[in-house]
Amino acid sequence: MVCEMTFEPKILSFLCNWCAYAGADLAGISRFQYPPNSRVIRVMCSGRVDPSFVPRAFLAGYDGIMILGCHPGDCHYLTGNYQAEKKIGLTRKLLEMAEIGSERLLLDWVSAGEGERFSQVVRQFVEKIRALGPFPLNQSMKERLQAVKASLEGEKIRWMVGKGPELMEKENVYHEQLPKEKVEAAIETTIRDELIKNRIVSLVETKPLPAGEISQALNLKLNETLSYLISLVGEGKIAFDPSEEGKVPKYIRTL
Repeated sequence: MVCEMTFEPKILSFLCNWCAYAGADLAGISRFQYPPNSRVIRVMCSGRVDPSFVPRAFLAGYDGIMILGCHPGDCHYLTGNYQAEKKIGLTRKLLEMAEIGSERLLLDWVSAGEGERFSQVVRQFVEKIRALGPFPLNQSMKERLQAVKASLEGEKIRWMVGKGPELMEKENVYHEQLPKEKVEAAIETTIRDELIKNRIVSLVETKPLPAGEISQALNLKLNETLSYLISLVGEGKIAFDPSEEGKVPKYIRTL
């Protein structure tokens, strides 16, 4: 009789030095049981976790990512956990837009005195990922993750994350305060545009593609795709394939 192997998820955990990591220590000292599926990276603050670490971890073969920090209001650096919440919220949006899903990403709060809670959070997350199964790291998923990573590393999205709260809270040079809904809509549009552009760059990296195929791969209308292609050519990120002269134009990534 052949025994069916049980899937054991690989979890990457980022633990805040002052709270979550101390909570993990307390869990060990108190002998609270939790699965040994997680590889821990100790960070000084949950706000230090760069959003691009998330797609990088999935590309490296992890099935789930857990970020644990101080409870809101208790951050050693005052606002680090609020920054983490904004960054991870934006990362979730990108993952959903790229049709990757964000259910494998957890942001939660654990204090230094919550050893039992730490073990409970880990157990529940491991069980959730075990039920979801291995992360489907096929070629299509790799392309989308690369696009998410490039978007999160890009200057525009980093600027929006950093300046978004300031735009909502302070007046501009004309002494106008932008409505929250307008700022959020601008952020939403920016991250969508950046994701689509980076997906196009990722698609044409391996082989030249015509606009029609790119449009189908992204499930966009052709005229919308063409506007992104024109923008990317102008930015020097893609170009026409010179070997296809006289045929249907194809696009390639520039070196």
